[in-house]
Amino acid sequence: MRSRLRGAGAAAAATALVLVVAGSWVGYRQLAGPSCSGRIELSVAATPEIQPVIKAAADKWVADGAAVDKTCVAVTVTAAEPVDVAAAVASRHGATLSGVGQASGTMVTPDIWVPDSSTWLLRLKSGGATAFAPGNGASIAHSPVVLAMPEPVATRFGWPEKKLTWTDLLRQVTSSKPLRAGIVEPTQDAAGLSGLLALSAAAGGTGSAGSPQAQEAMIGALRQLATNRSSLRQDLLARFPRSSDPTAIAAGLSAAALSEEDVLAYNKTKPPVPLAALYLDPPPAPLDYPFAVLPGIEPVKASAAKVLFEALNTAQFRNGLAAQSLRGPDGTWAEGFQGPRGASSPAGGETVAPVGQGGAAGLDPATIEKATSTWSVATQSGRMLAVIDVSGSMRSKVATANGATRLQVTVAAANQGLQLFDDSWSIGLWTFSTNLNGPLDYREIVPIKPLASNRNALRHGLGSIKPSNGNTGLYDTMLAAYKKVQEDWEPGKVNSIVLFTDGKNEDANGISHKELLAQLKKLRDPEQPIQMIIIGIGNDVSKGELEPITAITGGQTFVTVDPTKIGEIFLQAIALRPSASR
Repeated sequence: MRSRLRGAGAAAAATALVLVVAGSWVGYRQLAGPSCSGRIELSVAATPEIQPVIKAAADKWVADGAAVDKTCVAVTVTAAEPVDVAAAVASRHGATLSGVGQASGTMVTPDIWVPDSSTWLLRLKSGGATAFAPGNGASIAHSPVVLAMPEPVATRFGWPEKKLTWTDLLRQVTSSKPLRAGIVEPTQDAAGLSGLLALSAAAGGTGSAGSPQAQEAMIGALRQLATNRSSLRQDLLARFPRSSDPTAIAAGLSAAALSEEDVLAYNKTKPPVPLAALYLDPPPAPLDYPFAVLPGIEPVKASAAKVLFEALNTAQFRNGLAAQSLRGPDGTWAEGFQGPRGASSPAGGETVAPVGQGGAAGLDPATIEKATSTWSVATQSGRMLAVIDVSGSMRSKVATANGATRLQVTVAAANQGLQLFDDSWSIGLWTFSTNLNGPLDYREIVPIKPLASNRNALRHGLGSIKPSNGNTGLYDTMLAAYKKVQEDWEPGKVNSIVLFTDGKNEDANGISHKELLAQLKKLRDPEQPIQMIIIGIGNDVSKGELEPITAITGGQTFVTVDPTKIGEIFLQAIALRPSASR
């Protein structure tokens, strides 16, 4: 069973990942002769449940005389949680992964990384590690993602005879008496992410894309799942009923997206109430265990890695996977695999495509990014001041938005985002333009208050926004907004400013760029951080002008030429939440 003990055996990658193409390594063997000159130290960081199988194969290869060019090979295989390795890779490459947080400074850099899912590689590429090539990567194992249910609960749903869908689950989770479903934090767990993606797709099927019905179904499901979420898989598993007493079953967790291996490993502990594995339609993205090699390692290490990969594609290795409740990379299992009731194995010769390559739900980085960002926004609390540019240039029409203006597109994105925030959020609204409020460049439309009492006021305030005839009074507004959020800084929440603008500062009577940076540095309090997020719209925005501002405040600058992308960017921006180092 995957441990999910954070930081245990964690390993990090220092440069871009290159996935091994299996066919290019077939037939490459260069084993040792009677003696070796020198020694190659090859390090592997593998997700905990597969680490023992890889170690056994590597140990046998070494014992049989592993060498490359008459240089002996030693292999160290360490268990490492994928989220910890991903955090280190993201940190090294300046990538941003929603919900992952910062990397530990004690990471050991591996030569080879075997995470549990290619979704980690897709997320790294999407998050800004553009050198990654997580394409047709070589999978060395496979475990379907299932809906785990206590057997008495599953029986009530017709298991194992009845086949359920994710739409069925969505109805149960969002009903008036919702199923007690939980999830391992999907921004930190591949099986949790797979379940989230499947449930989000089911929610999207409740209405047209982006419709209020689809949005409502999705948000309701996310918030129900968040009630019983856990950052640690072991903690989530401990919430399943620990007694066969009906009261205990009713009070315990009733469902969670886990891997098939998780369910089998849990049941091997002989719990009082075993878990059933429900294979819902359509099948979610499985765990596919890609073999990823870091580029830039010495050629002799790269050669050794090729031969090690061959050792992980043998009948003996598949048998080792079966003993660990894992399937082979084609989705079939070897002799000795004890599958759960209702499990099916693909017929001989049928293959399972890698994640993101047309198989396994055909995932892509944009889909994953949207799901993780939506989760982060809908399930966490914050305090935010939204500041919207109403200068004359915001009247410009957007060709890709049926003639709507930049301001109308921006307000629509803010209204849509408002639906994601629950009542624990505190949100206020300002507008800005030169001389908008007497000598001031900014005007408060709605003060920062909890949405429990402020939601209608915000909707009305957004609906009342009109463009002015002024210019972009950017710097004075930024400084005033920062001071305002700092006044009533609230502990336990991310305090932030999200500012929308389509231009450069045009206030000749205001402070300069240099003065703004100096004042922000002086005001900044590490004990009371405030994120400033700037969303630039159109060709007139200078990223070089804005990035030094957000760098001081710990925020980020986003710029899009196409204003219709504001909604997606707003989601990503709000999902940025500083996390403590592991």
